[in-house]
Amino acid sequence: MVNPWLAMEAGADPVERTRTVRRAHAAFLADGTVAPPVRQVVADSWRRSADARAAADGTVPIELDESALGAYREGHPLARAMPVFRELLGSFAQDGAHLLAVCDPQGRLLWVEGHRGVRRSAERMNFVVGARWDERHAGTNAPGTALAADHAVQIFAAEHYNRRVQRWTCAAAPLHDPRTGRLLGAVDITGGDHLASPHSLALVQATARAAEAHLAAGVPEWGVCLSALGRDEALLVVDGERYRLGRRHSEIMVLLAGHPEGLTGDRLAVLLYGERERRPVTLRAELSRLRQLVGTLLHSRPYRLSRPVETDVRTVEEALAAGEVHAALTAYRGPLLPLSEAPGVQRLRGALEDRTRCALLGAHDPGLLREWSRTPWGEDDLAIWEALVDALPERSPARTAPMATADRLRAAYGLTGASRTGAAPAPGPSRVATFPQPPRP
Repeated sequence: MVNPWLAMEAGADPVERTRTVRRAHAAFLADGTVAPPVRQVVADSWRRSADARAAADGTVPIELDESALGAYREGHPLARAMPVFRELLGSFAQDGAHLLAVCDPQGRLLWVEGHRGVRRSAERMNFVVGARWDERHAGTNAPGTALAADHAVQIFAAEHYNRRVQRWTCAAAPLHDPRTGRLLGAVDITGGDHLASPHSLALVQATARAAEAHLAAGVPEWGVCLSALGRDEALLVVDGERYRLGRRHSEIMVLLAGHPEGLTGDRLAVLLYGERERRPVTLRAELSRLRQLVGTLLHSRPYRLSRPVETDVRTVEEALAAGEVHAALTAYRGPLLPLSEAPGVQRLRGALEDRTRCALLGAHDPGLLREWSRTPWGEDDLAIWEALVDALPERSPARTAPMATADRLRAAYGLTGASRTGAAPAPGPSRVATFPQPPRP
């Protein structure tokens, strides 16, 4: 079976593959259709890029300037893994006219090293430290797609969504915290078409595993960690063993982690299915299957978790309680189980989002407000855009774009009168999803 994460099978003609994929890319941009020889992983990424309105021709934004980059990079967990990256990929990049790059979970490049001439060429497309190379801002590319798919991947030439990047080929692998399983970023090698071979993908995968092992050596103790922010299916890590939970099991674990004192079967059923739709028999079957997966971690009478569980929800809550808004925003990877319709999860999701937004609005920090506005859950948030306008100096040219967005959203929501910068009230703590969603331009 052909590895779907590899760009080309052995013996394929790179020139012909480039030609056919470029035609497919043009057809996708014209009418949204995509067909072989485009790989499924690339087709899915093109669709995500289009949905996020990534530019098919454009420059990737730089989000971290020199002053912000130094301290952020120094405190990032992957800083400890840089000796591993340099040992395993550094000489390969330098000798083979490639680049070694490491990014954070948001796709921001923290390190870009390698052949000097290749670096100069890559600078023309903003493949530089501080630039944002997630799919939302750069379209399909190896580090961005590796983060989105949470899997090592090669992206070859015309498979890149942005035409300015289509002369390059890259391979990247995601990296995870060995204790919590949470995504830390990705390691990438970027260069010419000769990287479209199985060995380059295997090399970055092996490097990522070696880096994770290096980080694990410094872990003082194992434990139980649950990650559910921005994920449809939660990630459970028990003493270093990772489990990707199904959606119902994700909901159960989130609810039990949020109620360490335990829940009766009736109460858990209400939180999962609602008062009118309680299904005790179905719940017992789900709990039986979950127990087969997690063993003695799940206790009954009442249903509870037998060990303390560290959750990303709690991490955000503790940062908010301490007034550390930047740390809270960094830990907030998105809404809690965003597709869940379980009433208990919906309440937890809404409460956390409201607390985070209120803290963000109260901080009056243009950098934090701008970061939230660039997320899928913040791009249509009128209160955030108006707060961003207010936080910027009155005569700053940086106000122009946020003001235009705020005006567009007010019109889309049917709000009349002056914008908040002119005195009319903005929506309160609840997210502007209480208004009708605005039409896409």
